[in-house]
Amino acid sequence: SMPPEILLKIFSYLDVLSLLSVGCVNKLFYDLANDNGIWLKIYSSCLQPKKTIWKMKSEQTEAVPLGCAALHDKKPGYWKKEYILKQTAAVKTRLMQLVKPLDPYTGLPFKNKEAMKVSGLSWIIVLKDKNGKEHVIEKANLSFKDTSVTILWYSTNWPCLDVVSTLKLFGVTPLFPDQSKPPKKNGPHRRSLIAEYHLANLTEGSVALGADKLVQLFSLNPGLLVGIWKGKNEIAFVMVSLHYHQLLERSILGSATVQYAPPPHKPVLDDIDPEYGLHGYSLHLDMHGRSCTYMCGTFKNLFCRKGDITNGYLRLTVVSLKDNRKHLPLAGTLGLSWETDVFKGNVKDCYVMNLTLLDEIGKPFWCFSAPVCMELSSKTSGLYDYMGHIYTTDYADSEGKVCIKLVWLEETKEYIMVSLVLYVSTKKVNNWYGTTY
Repeated sequence: SMPPEILLKIFSYLDVLSLLSVGCVNKLFYDLANDNGIWLKIYSSCLQPKKTIWKMKSEQTEAVPLGCAALHDKKPGYWKKEYILKQTAAVKTRLMQLVKPLDPYTGLPFKNKEAMKVSGLSWIIVLKDKNGKEHVIEKANLSFKDTSVTILWYSTNWPCLDVVSTLKLFGVTPLFPDQSKPPKKNGPHRRSLIAEYHLANLTEGSVALGADKLVQLFSLNPGLLVGIWKGKNEIAFVMVSLHYHQLLERSILGSATVQYAPPPHKPVLDDIDPEYGLHGYSLHLDMHGRSCTYMCGTFKNLFCRKGDITNGYLRLTVVSLKDNRKHLPLAGTLGLSWETDVFKGNVKDCYVMNLTLLDEIGKPFWCFSAPVCMELSSKTSGLYDYMGHIYTTDYADSEGKVCIKLVWLEETKEYIMVSLVLYVSTKKVNNWYGTTY
């Protein structure tokens, strides 16, 4: 029953976050909270334009537009939109400055944590059941590595797996990040869709990665791991591995319904080099179990001979089975750790593989972070240097394949990597370099 003029006067004293919140109450409040006069004052005071729009009278600031066009010729909400766009652009500029310096070993920005802090970035998952109801899971544990971040969600209120249809992964950023304060839970924010997974028939339609006494793990590309309580059709936890390559863009620049699409790579032809696209690669490989790192190394000067191009793949041998000088020990017994509010566990013979393959100028060429498992290949190895069981790890996506062989040495209780081979899709190479193989 309060007159709109009085409400408008009250709204003029609110800060930006309160003004946006009060606009969500009802249509009248929304219309009043979009008032151009209020937002022009906020716009001019915070962003300090060169033109003086407001005249000072004694100790108070009164709105005195230089012309009617500043207010009356603009649609309601115009200056609100302009303010939000300017603030968003300022944050993106700051982020671009942070991600410019690159790590010479990984070819990725080495100030990712600072950039995430500046943006206020966090991640949530949204489970949608077959009736259309959405369940938002926010609480997450983060684990940062050289080239990726692993995010673990657990809750006591998971919906039954039988009724879950999809899982959506979102990056969430506050509309106006404040580095001095943690983002408000109910403050204005935006979502960026990173990936969408279909969980119907999860146990039949996905890869069974491993199990321990309490849970069984199922994997879906890209980088999703779902833990199911043994003997029950209920979710125990969800884990996602996100590679730093394009992580900020995917987490910030997409919309709530459409994923961010990076600009296509423009190939630069090289008519001088007859082996163009076949040499000069560098690999950074990180193998971890979320809580501990088993192997982290960089391999340079990788190449492929034309005779090694078969079945639509370029073969890059990183660690050769025949060259024992390059065989690498892994620290500890491989396993993937998980936890919930009550239980903790470790699934043996599983780990997260972070792969970053760079081209000859050090630009990320093929990157992924994904949970993988080891499988027993044979009882004992035929190598003279190592006598033990051989395990293999295989990974494949649309851009390539990874094949790893490990030998378990019972005497020293360690794994030795005796073979690491990458198979890169010729289609990927041809599109990247503008060549034909």
